[in-house]
Amino acid sequence: MDRVKDLASKKAAVIFTKSSCYMCHSITQLFYELGASPAVHELDNDVYGREMERALRSLGCNPSVPAVFIGGKFVGSSKDVISLHVDGSLKQMLMAARAIWF
Repeated sequence: MDRVKDLASKKAAVIFTKSSCYMCHSITQLFYELGASPAVHELDNDVYGREMERALRSLGCNPSVPAVFIGGKFVGSSKDVISLHVDGSLKQMLMAARAIWF
């Protein structure tokens, strides 16, 4: 859990993913399209990936990826991020966390 929290607090936008997850790719692309450059951590390519995956599940992320943090706070998984994007609050959250500037 400490590793997840530490990584999540190092950048304004952080996404935990797996390389084979199409929703992870879609959420990452959404962030890029909004002008953000998130830190992307692929759990299947990280030595501590399984440990971090368990930590993400304990936060309530099921499935464990994608798991999105903005401003160091857990936002949720793909359905949560898409809902925030549709209602316009994702962009506001990214601006408040200084992940985007406009």
